[in-house]
Amino acid sequence: MNHHPRHRSFAEALTSTRTALRRRRAVVLLSGLAFTLASGVAPAAATTQTEAGTPRGESACETGEFCAWPEAGYGGAIVRLDLRNTNPEECRPLPDGMTARSFSNLIDRHVTVYQDAQCSTEADFSTYPGPGTFVPRSPYVVRAVQIWN
Repeated sequence: MNHHPRHRSFAEALTSTRTALRRRRAVVLLSGLAFTLASGVAPAAATTQTEAGTPRGESACETGEFCAWPEAGYGGAIVRLDLRNTNPEECRPLPDGMTARSFSNLIDRHVTVYQDAQCSTEADFSTYPGPGTFVPRSPYVVRAVQIWN
């Protein structure tokens, strides 16, 4: 019997093809899992705009804004930040000592939220992609933000 690679049996070729497909599926599945679990990227508390619980009406965040609310579930007076009033990569404490318990990022950039008002990484912080990230209940009280280029 000739064992040259071009002369494999149909069964050997089928087994080889199935093995390759399983490996590809595993790589795609693991890649997606790794992306989901990547540190510093939006935690599971983040939702998308199409899900229930997004702010509406006067409390709605507009495209190009990062919005914060003092209460969970987008309650209280909204604070709006955008690139007109926030320099990229500069730590921006929330105005008037506000603490946010819910927020949304509709800026077309990543935004890091900080528990510390001076953006210290000694306290909790997380980065959320934009646009379209909604967090109705922050995992910690937010006191400052940083918009990335």
